[in-house]
Amino acid sequence: MTDGGLILKDVGFSLQGKPILSGISLDLVERRIGIAGRNGSGKTTLLRLMAGLVAPTSGMVRLDGVDPAADRKAALARVGILFQNPDHQIIFPTVAEELAFGLRQMGRAESDVRATVTRLLADEGRAHWAAAPVHTLSQGQRQYLCLLAVLAMGPATILLDEPFAALDLPTQIRLRRRLEELSQRLIVVSHDPRVLAEMERVVWIEGGRIRRDGTAPDVLEEFSAEMARLGEADADADLAG
Repeated sequence: MTDGGLILKDVGFSLQGKPILSGISLDLVERRIGIAGRNGSGKTTLLRLMAGLVAPTSGMVRLDGVDPAADRKAALARVGILFQNPDHQIIFPTVAEELAFGLRQMGRAESDVRATVTRLLADEGRAHWAAAPVHTLSQGQRQYLCLLAVLAMGPATILLDEPFAALDLPTQIRLRRRLEELSQRLIVVSHDPRVLAEMERVVWIEGGRIRRDGTAPDVLEEFSAEMARLGEADADADLAG
């Protein structure tokens, strides 16, 4: 499931003339990769570029040789993204309709769509969810639904933006266990070093640029020390009152 990789060459992204990312070059082939950074560092924008939800202002993004922003249909079969807030991702009223949406976008036949949704829910022990209104699901269940919608399309790479941030501890444990079982490449964005501690590789984004790139122990030790230093120095003292 993890053949190929994600390549970024001198990627930059600006919004209304303001640089958000600059000079990002990465060759991501590992099975478990973390993206660390403070809020506002540009890490979520980086994830959106990887998914093809936005195109770079400069540079190049390629996923298994495909430009994910230019070829959205091809990208759907290769990469999925799980946002921090499931309510920003869910658009249909029932579980089965939500799971079917991405498959239909891929051009799958309707009979295949229905069979895939039925099989997926059965395999997950959630066949009884099919007709359930999404609004009746808990926060954790909606997050799980979003993960299932991604898995239904069979991408080799899954991008996760702060996947545990809004979940209580038991739900975090269940989601973490399910993610650990996956064969797909996972690229996880988080400001919390504990979430990224078991990653094979961690990239630290600071001010829209790569600050460090290496093994989780090395990068996270330096990242944690810098966050502690900023905390002790009243890092937000420069904000207007």
